[in-house]
Amino acid sequence: MQPAARYHRVLLKCSGEALMGGGDYGIDFDTVDRIAKEVKAVRELGVQVCMVLGGGNIFRGVSGATRGMQRASADYMGMLATVINALALQNMLEGHGVESRVLSAIPMSTVCEPYIRRRAIRHLDKGRVVIFGGGTGNPFFTTDTAAALRAAEMGCDALLKGTQVDGVYSADPKTDPDAERYERLNYLEVLSRDLKVMDASAISLARENKIPILVFSVHTPGAFADVISGNGTCTIIGAAAE
Repeated sequence: MQPAARYHRVLLKCSGEALMGGGDYGIDFDTVDRIAKEVKAVRELGVQVCMVLGGGNIFRGVSGATRGMQRASADYMGMLATVINALALQNMLEGHGVESRVLSAIPMSTVCEPYIRRRAIRHLDKGRVVIFGGGTGNPFFTTDTAAALRAAEMGCDALLKGTQVDGVYSADPKTDPDAERYERLNYLEVLSRDLKVMDASAISLARENKIPILVFSVHTPGAFADVISGNGTCTIIGAAAE
């Protein structure tokens, strides 16, 4: 018997680096296929799923800017990279029988649909997974901010951040064995402690719209469905720590 889901509609944010698998660059299709299966499992719980993917596995705007490019141009290149990742994930999802749509904030009608809020909601209501590409469509904003923005626009019950570790820590647990793992935090604690789980604008957007953020390991098999069901290991960021 499948556990009951605690949420009706969620947004999953994954970094571009999460799609690299064990590589140093690009897309590892075995990893993308595994993430697609995780999303399918959550859809089978009756949860509406939308997603935002980063593009850092292909191009990161900030890095481009440090090498002499104009920041705006570098960010636009990063936005295009997120659409490449979105198309890869869409292909894997549909290979598993999960209907999906890619909606881009930067119009490119040959390869995907333009982002229109009402259209995105209609796709979700029809049971499709919606993958938002192109960030916010504006330079100087991260895909974390895009994820919080789209979660608010879609009326999501929760924003899930799939990371390399199983929650939020006081320091990098891969380099600091004494790093403390948090079970719950409030939005202001994340900001005041400068915890690097998401950028400040994304945290502020989630706080303003009362959207809880659940941080979990995207590399743990079954973790997405477990967290959605309230049984998985994660850090919950909300209005007040309990």
